[in-house]
Amino acid sequence: MKFLDEVIITVRSGDGGGGCVSFRREKYVPRGGPDGGDGGKGGDVVLVASAERRTLFPFRYKHEFTAPSGGRGGSRNRTGAQGEDLLIPVPPGTIVRDAETGEVLHDFHRAGERFVVARGGRGGKGNTHFKSSTHRTPRFAQPGEPGEQRRLRLELKLLADVGLIGLPNAGKSTLLRAISAARPKIADYPFTTLVPHLGVVHPPQGEPFVAADIPGLIAGAHAGAGLGTRFLRHIERTRLLLHVIDAAAIDPQRPLAAFETVQTEMALFHPDLVRKPQLIALNKMDLPAAAEGARAFRAALRGRGGIHLISAATGRGVNRLVAETRRRLEGLLHAPANEAR
Repeated sequence: MKFLDEVIITVRSGDGGGGCVSFRREKYVPRGGPDGGDGGKGGDVVLVASAERRTLFPFRYKHEFTAPSGGRGGSRNRTGAQGEDLLIPVPPGTIVRDAETGEVLHDFHRAGERFVVARGGRGGKGNTHFKSSTHRTPRFAQPGEPGEQRRLRLELKLLADVGLIGLPNAGKSTLLRAISAARPKIADYPFTTLVPHLGVVHPPQGEPFVAADIPGLIAGAHAGAGLGTRFLRHIERTRLLLHVIDAAAIDPQRPLAAFETVQTEMALFHPDLVRKPQLIALNKMDLPAAAEGARAFRAALRGRGGIHLISAATGRGVNRLVAETRRRLEGLLHAPANEAR
């Protein structure tokens, strides 16, 4: 399934049904009077967060949604049928904006949440409502109110506990495969991962947590280079960042180059991102050049904790990293996620 995280759709609620002009016609009941019923209400357009949805892909080809209109009123004071509400499922983490103004209308955090984005028009009143002592045979009724039409921009921000960040080919996808059942593509060239992947991690103790592999962080990402701002937004809702660095590619003369590149891009995208708690995983420690790179890196960040030496390919240090990640998450459990926007 193609990953899609931003779409514009048009929704229109149902029109209200028109009121009825009718007069009572029964044997032995002369001048029965008006008995036109009211029109039915038009259907609402309702967005519903569904746990079965992971992306906005279903909106790739369908952009317009219209709810059914209400039925016309009938004789004998019969009310027209009410238009059924149109339910549109979206993934949790979807932000709904007015496409014209950019105003945030709703932010879906949990599966099952509902939000009415367009209310159906009210049904018109039948001629029964307009009779009076001076106007006993009203030959008119109200038309139904038209439904609302809106253009909406849907934006998806993944809901994950831990965001795996780092330059391309740092081994984020390999690490996600090692700690969860997720199976992102793995290859030895940059930008192997073109879409974010989620994986549920089950540590030996404590609650499971969700990790997201965030692709596309290179120099200039904040301005759209590489996969750029398309995926930086998905870091915003994570509670903890796990910065994965290829230890074998570290230049001992400039050991912090990769680390500082990613930190700079996050800060330029939004300053709050670099304030999030972070762990650092120096990956590929099974390769010969990694030991020297790791020594230079740790020396440059002397005194900083949370640095783990791992090999996602062989499993070295991975269990300790998962345990530390769980422990840090438990410490952040009661703190709200530091969402940047």
